[in-house]
Amino acid sequence: MTSERTDPVENTVLVTGVSGFLGGYIARALLQVGYRVRGTVRDAARHSELSTRLGVGSSPDNRVHLFSADLTADRGWAAAADGCNYVIHAASPFPAVEPKDAQEVIRPAREGTLRVLRAAQRARVSRVVLTSSVAATNHGSGVAPYTENDWTDVNGRRATAYYQSKTLAERDAWEFTRSSGMELSVINPGVILGPLFDPKVGSSVGLVAQLLSGGFKGLPRFGFAIADVRDVAEAHVRALTAPGAAGRRFLVAGEFRWIREVSAQLARDFPDYASRLPTKITPDWMVRIMALADPQARMVVPELGRDLSVDTTPAREILEWSARPDSATLRETAQSLIDWRIVPPM
Repeated sequence: MTSERTDPVENTVLVTGVSGFLGGYIARALLQVGYRVRGTVRDAARHSELSTRLGVGSSPDNRVHLFSADLTADRGWAAAADGCNYVIHAASPFPAVEPKDAQEVIRPAREGTLRVLRAAQRARVSRVVLTSSVAATNHGSGVAPYTENDWTDVNGRRATAYYQSKTLAERDAWEFTRSSGMELSVINPGVILGPLFDPKVGSSVGLVAQLLSGGFKGLPRFGFAIADVRDVAEAHVRALTAPGAAGRRFLVAGEFRWIREVSAQLARDFPDYASRLPTKITPDWMVRIMALADPQARMVVPELGRDLSVDTTPAREILEWSARPDSATLRETAQSLIDWRIVPPM
């Protein structure tokens, strides 16, 4: 992963949300190819814990520095970005259920993105790579496979608070960089799965945990394009320096999988858990009734019956990126949940 623009050993990258699932993998990928990493966390006292997690321990060459910074406040961002050559903005709120007030998610996503971009501009970084989502592409007037030219309609009936937050924050980033002249690349991953660093489980991996734990009595008619967290991290690192990546959006994911296919594969790969894994499809009308009282079901309703596959051609051609097999990602995700005892034993 060399580049005509930079030697990683001489460059420092700020990674926001470095204590998160994706942020941690991005930091590890950067360190593996020689970059120095600055990471933002809400609590910088976690330096030792996170350094160990990133595989550098108490490395004497100071390749990892942590800074306290929060998306909802100005404090800390200028210091974190100062002296950096690049910024990867991966931090963003992800609600487990649909909030009563959409602004609880939208405001910190938008304001936090602008705080990071202003700090990056002051630090005169070469390029910013923003983590967006297929949530910002797959819910407008387009049809599958969705491309970088598709945008979610934030006023449409399918626009959940999370979809709105990712779409509006990404649009803000494009507008800011157009006026400032700063280079921007955007990564739009599918549903991020993969082996865990620690027992902290986010919403996407939590879906697999729910299935293996018997949390689904039936299977709604929805699906998603699986994105392996390691592949998504790799796309971010490549987008920092790839010629032609500036000014582009990159959808990164594997094949689209219906939840019934996911459940069936888990039953095959982990037969001891098969009795917990449902096979019966829950009718759409029943999911909609459940959504009246269940915030989690409410988040599924916009996806019912929809093919959400994506076109990854730009990522493959410009970033020279590829996705590993979805079956391997799903298997390793499940095994990780079992190993961490997040899924109760049979």
